[in-house]
Amino acid sequence: MADLIVKAAVKEALDDKNVASDFYEALDDEVDELLADAAERAESNGRKTVQPRDL
Repeated sequence: MADLIVKAAVKEALDDKNVASDFYEALDDEVDELLADAAERAESNGRKTVQPRDL
C-alpha cells in the first residue's frame, strides 16, 4: 500500500500535540478504507468519478 498521508502535514495539523509513530500507519489505513468505500459507492451508482457525496 502506498502512503496516502503526509506525515509533516499531519504533525502540523495536530499543532502542539505529540504523535505516536504508529498513528501514521493507522491513519493511512483509515484513509485507504475511506477511499475504497467511496470508489465502491461511485461504481455502484454507475460512475467512474468519485464525488464528495461518495464519502
